[in-house]
Amino acid sequence: MDFYKLEKEAVLKELNSNLSGLKEDEVRLRLIKYGTNELKEKKENKFFKILSNQLKSFVVYILIAAVVISLITKEYLDATVIAAILVLNTLLGFIQEYKAEKAIESLKKLESKNILVVRNNDKKLIDAKYLVPGDIIIIEEGIKVPADCYLLECYEIEADEAILTGESFPVKKEIKVINKDSQVAERINMLFSSTTIIKGRGKAIVTNTGMNTEVGKIATLIQDQEDKQTPLQKKLDKVGRTLGTLVIAITVIIFITGLIDKQNPADMMLIAISLAVAAVPEGLPAIVTIALALGTKRMVKRNVLIRKLSSVETLGSTTIICADKTGTMTQNKMEITKFYLDGKLLNPGEDSRNLKLMHDIMANCNTAVLPDIGDPTDLGILNAATKGTKYEKVGEIPFTSKNKTMTTFHKVDKKIYTFSKFAPEKIYDLCSHINVNGRIINFTPRMKQEIIDVSDKLATDALRVIGYGYATEKKTKDFIFLGLTGMIDPPKPEVREAVRKCEEAGIRVVMITGDHKLTAQAIAKQVGLGSRVLTGEEIDSMSDEKLKDMARHTDIYARVNPEDKVRILNALYDYNIVAMTGDGVNDAPALKKAHIGIAVGSGTDVAKEASDMIILDNNFNSIVSAVEEGRSIYNDIKKFINYLLSSNFGEVLIIFVAMLIAFHGNDASIVIPLTALQLLWINLVTDGLPALALSIDPISENVMKKPPRNPRENIITKTMIYHIVITGILMAAIVLTLFRLNLDSVVKAQTIAFTTVVILEMVRVQMIRAQYKLKFFSNKWLIVAIASSILLQLVVVYIPGLNTIFKTTPLNLNDWIAILIGGVTMFVLGMLANHIVKRITKQVD
Repeated sequence: MDFYKLEKEAVLKELNSNLSGLKEDEVRLRLIKYGTNELKEKKENKFFKILSNQLKSFVVYILIAAVVISLITKEYLDATVIAAILVLNTLLGFIQEYKAEKAIESLKKLESKNILVVRNNDKKLIDAKYLVPGDIIIIEEGIKVPADCYLLECYEIEADEAILTGESFPVKKEIKVINKDSQVAERINMLFSSTTIIKGRGKAIVTNTGMNTEVGKIATLIQDQEDKQTPLQKKLDKVGRTLGTLVIAITVIIFITGLIDKQNPADMMLIAISLAVAAVPEGLPAIVTIALALGTKRMVKRNVLIRKLSSVETLGSTTIICADKTGTMTQNKMEITKFYLDGKLLNPGEDSRNLKLMHDIMANCNTAVLPDIGDPTDLGILNAATKGTKYEKVGEIPFTSKNKTMTTFHKVDKKIYTFSKFAPEKIYDLCSHINVNGRIINFTPRMKQEIIDVSDKLATDALRVIGYGYATEKKTKDFIFLGLTGMIDPPKPEVREAVRKCEEAGIRVVMITGDHKLTAQAIAKQVGLGSRVLTGEEIDSMSDEKLKDMARHTDIYARVNPEDKVRILNALYDYNIVAMTGDGVNDAPALKKAHIGIAVGSGTDVAKEASDMIILDNNFNSIVSAVEEGRSIYNDIKKFINYLLSSNFGEVLIIFVAMLIAFHGNDASIVIPLTALQLLWINLVTDGLPALALSIDPISENVMKKPPRNPRENIITKTMIYHIVITGILMAAIVLTLFRLNLDSVVKAQTIAFTTVVILEMVRVQMIRAQYKLKFFSNKWLIVAIASSILLQLVVVYIPGLNTIFKTTPLNLNDWIAILIGGVTMFVLGMLANHIVKRITKQVD
């Protein structure tokens, strides 16, 4: 149906709807008929995709090689066990990646789009996927259009339709019948799904939903592309490949050394392959995905929705937060506490001659719907307009950050009246007369200055001040000034503590607002910020270099336009990692440019699309929580890398040094501390659950008491390298010493070495956590993981049959005492070495 060719009445009739909206029973029937308003995604079986990813692993390839070698050499038992470990390793990787995928999917579902709809003569906010043809929706600046629609009301609407037409300029919309066949770009009386409203407001009726929309017809062309790796994942993938190459080189050397020492070639090949499996950190990029996904799920509980995983990495480096005042730092619950009317200040409830007219303007020049739909400022004004009479609206000029004025036109007793509300300083441009006690007189410059002085006095008391005017005909200026209102929007109680926490963490907080500078300074004082202020007018008059210099010391940016945010960002960009909040269409460029763009939950769809994260409760405290979580997630990843590399380095060192020393058994043959199966088993029980459990460690108490991380710093720092090397040396020394002391029985010596490695790696987990001042029992899942690893080790040591397969023998009490002494020794010497390293490198973890 070509709805764009029809009159409004014909469209309503065709869709069997009316201006009061559909009834809920009818909506349910239409949902059954048309389905939900969603684009069908490209079908793919993620279960098999994730499983196939595990089979493409480098580790899988070399384990398969180990199975083949075992079969060729007729070591069928070894082949069976290695195959079982291969299956377990693949299964563990699959479970981890599948959980990560599900975590990411659940985060995407949280980004549902809400739309204001008229149903059964009531306005309500619903999830856009439940729209049906015939629904009446409210169009507002900043929304992403949820379905194809025909315009019923249009006030200065402009839409960005580049996604459909490629047109880079916004399209001005009109209520106008188009009598000829037209392309999408020419249908100016229609709005299209997935386009964005960049200006104006109005009302429209839904004509098509889901795959029947214009964008639905080309949906296959705009399906989401494959998820890209974050910068950190790419770095770790590269590190993994480098370390893998190094380890393979070492295993080749070990294999050749074994042949020179006349070891069994097949045995040496299995040991070399097993060592490569144990030492290659193939799980690094995968574990980062898991840590990021689980961390971002935790953030949702703290009212933060991460849209881009890479922003989690950047959060730990944030040095400055540029936050909007209204709604982010303040409660956004606007209440009028003062009127200035007829030449005097009044409290709510006090009467004055022009109060009824003032209430009329407040009630009509307004977009809110009581009790809770609309802009908080408009809601506060409407709540206070108790004596106002609603009149038929025949036109509107919406408020913008540039005009700082909202004007509406109404039919009153067959005449057109103009009502307007505006920033107080606009009286110089807009108002030519003033109404005092019913007398309309010329509005002189001296009288205007008196009004500005009253406005400044109210602003000093942290009130947002709004002016009101009117005309008895249709005008856009030469209004009659009527009065002012002062609205209180108190700061959120928790913001002061959040600002203090930022200060302690080396993060500077800057307030940005469109409010008067005196109002901003009053609120800033209450939340613990400084009072150094720049206004939008001052910014406009400055060069970029001057602004860059001033930005180093500015605490507040007042009366700024959203466009000014980009200049503020440019001024801060060179020497800061900047997080910036925004909610409007014009905030989008700044949100895209910021290192971390933060949209508020009540903001426009355009702002959300441009952002890296969304604070769901519009609270500054949630931004600080996100930084805290971001730092903690980064620390968890560092802990995992430290643990994995130090443990793997220790295993490589044990075999490498043993081959160089050439230990001899009772029969004078050369023996090594660990068999191929034992190495594979260690890899399975220590690199799995304990390593993963590190990614859900609680937040360290001192995580917000350190300066921001340098974003150029490598995640594997100089300090971490020292830790890895020292731990590897300690592990090798302890294991080889215990192995040498028990060489009168090769099987017992290998069992002790085998078990000691597992215990020392569990000790290593707690050593790393101690560096971050985390308590032993603070992570219950880690305790379970460690207990499980130790229990599995006891199984292969003490269970008959299994100890035959793994070539182990039961250990006695004295053996365990020796192993535990080794564990305590590594913990004490390792922590002492860590302390010395920290002092030498002057780096902190």
